[in-house]
Amino acid sequence: MQLLVTCLVDHFSPDTAEAVVRVLEREGVEVVVPEDQTCCGQPACNAGARADAVAMAKHTIAVLERDPSPVVIPSGSCTDMLVHQAPALLAGEPEWAERARTVAARTYEFTQFVVDVLGVTDLPCTASGTLAYHACCHGLRGVGIDAQPRRLLEHVSGARVVPLPEHDTCCGFGGLFAIKMPDISGAMLERKCRQIAAAGADTIVVTDVSCAMHMQGGLDRQAQAVRVRHIADILAGGTA
Repeated sequence: MQLLVTCLVDHFSPDTAEAVVRVLEREGVEVVVPEDQTCCGQPACNAGARADAVAMAKHTIAVLERDPSPVVIPSGSCTDMLVHQAPALLAGEPEWAERARTVAARTYEFTQFVVDVLGVTDLPCTASGTLAYHACCHGLRGVGIDAQPRRLLEHVSGARVVPLPEHDTCCGFGGLFAIKMPDISGAMLERKCRQIAAAGADTIVVTDVSCAMHMQGGLDRQAQAVRVRHIADILAGGTA
């Protein structure tokens, strides 16, 4: 399969990309990382910069269609971009729209690929402490990712999983939303941090590095001793 690393993972959390590779290779999957991959175009699309979004989407599609194997992305946000937004962006160009749909048909979010394609829920991994799961918006609402990460976390040896109140409520990041509407974003983050405190977990587990960065910043400012980690980092076998 091909790994689309994503911009935020590449620049801010490269260990997460390595964790994805370790998990998949442990399951016998050969992982290829296309060297000329760049941004999928989602930020430009969200900003209304249509021409830039189209150019980046086309480049990404051209890179990924060289190899017919599945595309795996450690982000529901970027998965939604390739699966739903890119074909919509290119709808006015029939050839490109078809190419986009072909790539979209074999594109999966990381936990979706592990559970739904590989058929694996019990990975050989060990963690410690207490985990709680936050459902990131694009993964949940755009791609339908919810049961998959939960099933994987249920089998993490050595850790206890507890519910997070309002687990499916947005943390306030929303990409450019946090920049354009910082007051609303900040209020949403404050609420999320209160729910995290109520959960009593040591680690909040997410499927998007963007949400992890946003929540971790809020928790650090509140001096909460809680870590937010991508699920791949947990499943790779590191302690929580």
